[in-house]
Amino acid sequence: MSRVISSDLNSQPSYQLRLNDKFDLMVKAWVGIILTGQWIFALYILVQFTLPLITGQLDESRYAYMIRGYVNGDTINNAILLLHVIPVMLISLSGTFQLFPAIRQHFPRFHRINGRVYLTFGMLGAIGGLYLTWVTGSRLSDLGALGVTVNGLLIPVMVYFAWRYAVQRDFSRHQRFAVHAFILINGVWTFRLLLMGWFMLNQGPQGNSANLDGPADVILSFASYLLPMFIAELIFRARARDTVGSRVTATIAVCIAILITLIGTAAATMMMWGPRIVGY
Repeated sequence: MSRVISSDLNSQPSYQLRLNDKFDLMVKAWVGIILTGQWIFALYILVQFTLPLITGQLDESRYAYMIRGYVNGDTINNAILLLHVIPVMLISLSGTFQLFPAIRQHFPRFHRINGRVYLTFGMLGAIGGLYLTWVTGSRLSDLGALGVTVNGLLIPVMVYFAWRYAVQRDFSRHQRFAVHAFILINGVWTFRLLLMGWFMLNQGPQGNSANLDGPADVILSFASYLLPMFIAELIFRARARDTVGSRVTATIAVCIAILITLIGTAAATMMMWGPRIVGY
């Protein structure tokens, strides 16, 4: 998303060049906030789930409390559940490297290998999430699970097209579908940001329920991926058309995205991840 479009600088008026610079800066700022939130979330997964499993300090009663669907003694389903949760740390770190233009340009082999790892784990995570949601019953309610289900179903579609266009060396389309795959793979992470941000702004639940099937819960669950995908499309279209109108529209949308992501990251860090990281 943060790729700077090459253009003939002499063919554009100075005000449009300034607008283009501000637009690219806003996009980079949004990506930077996303990366920061991803790294904090990865640290949370590391200290709460990965390290206890590696060191043999796995407390089943603690996991049964923290993870919906974890049942003491249910070895098979618990293994599937942990294999779904723990790779999130790897996915969070792996995905962020794909967004750096310098890595794509100077380390293309790493970009290809890391991209395959990321998309593979993302697709497996989606399949595992759907299995846990609808087979093992790791959901709070049917209505509340609809948003994450559509999210999970869209991931293999975007992964397929991102992979296909990469093989065809159609890098423009590959980048577009890879960005959408990135957004979808991080849909549950974004839902946490929106939910915690919503709680912080309202000083508590407002239109929410304990089963995440309140009107606000359902809207936020779909908005967690549809909204950033829409904004990403505005960015791609603005760069393709390179007109003042498209750039202004995309810039306003990115500013809104920055505000939402910043509030959500701060709220999720203070209310969810931070205390558990510090108190580990």
